[in-house]
Amino acid sequence: MQEKSSTPKIIYGCMGLGGGWTRDPIGPEEERQANLAIDTALAHGINTFDHADIYGFGKSEIVFGKVLKSRLGLRDTIRIQSKAGICLKTGPNNSNTFNFSREHLEKQVETSLKSLQTDYLDVFLLHRPDPLMDPEEVAETFFYLKNRGLVRSFGVSNMSVMQIQSLQKFWEDPLVANQIQFGLAHTLLLEDGVFVNMKRDTTWSGMGGMLPYAQSNGMELQAWRPLDKGLFMKDAAPGDAPEVLATKALVQAMAEKYETEVTSLLLAWVLKLPCRISAVIGSTQPHRIISAASAMKVNISREDWYKLWLTANNLTLP
Repeated sequence: MQEKSSTPKIIYGCMGLGGGWTRDPIGPEEERQANLAIDTALAHGINTFDHADIYGFGKSEIVFGKVLKSRLGLRDTIRIQSKAGICLKTGPNNSNTFNFSREHLEKQVETSLKSLQTDYLDVFLLHRPDPLMDPEEVAETFFYLKNRGLVRSFGVSNMSVMQIQSLQKFWEDPLVANQIQFGLAHTLLLEDGVFVNMKRDTTWSGMGGMLPYAQSNGMELQAWRPLDKGLFMKDAAPGDAPEVLATKALVQAMAEKYETEVTSLLLAWVLKLPCRISAVIGSTQPHRIISAASAMKVNISREDWYKLWLTANNLTLP
């Protein structure tokens, strides 16, 4: 089930399964929806499923586990990854906090496995950087989880190169993935590499050097929110910025040029990066899942790739 290092792929993000961000119980409709989404993904070449302990307040993993339990042999044909480290609304002003302590991570992995009704995770990711992270303690946690057969590989999410290197110093196995926000309207991954030695603003994105680091270390970049919440898929609106209006028209024209749908075109733009790159999609609608899967067959030209990037972000390169 291992892809070639240069093969892009679509990952099915399970955050929308189980009824979403409500405390309502899982019912027959939520189970039907989960079965349909998983079936559609599998039928169109998507076999990696992304979870987190917090998605749907835990319901996303639970409903997925119900599907697994009802289908003998399914677990052996798919890859499951989950994330932990975010503690929802546990700080002042209803803020989230983060916890990479060994006690917390071990407990959350065991909870996820129970919910998913599986004995192991293919990949476990640290969800968001914890300023109190002790990299040596995290490495010890990884060793414990791997030694018990609970997790096969480890990665991170939303981390910078320096944060990854700090952890990698104590963990001998390669961290296999970094799940980061990346889409046509969110391209800090690219800009921090292009505008080298140039003062643009004082914002530190943390993405400096991430693309070459991933390339040289074989790390998979998993793009979350690759469709930018449908920004360029919606009809033109009076309040749209000029670059948004221009990009909406451009993606429509290019979708016709490549004889594909806008969803496929936008994801194909993400998958064009010359590294191990995946796009995490989360729609529960079968036609959206099918459109996403077809992006793996769309090859945008270099010229059109640049045209989309520069138009969407109103950029002029040096």
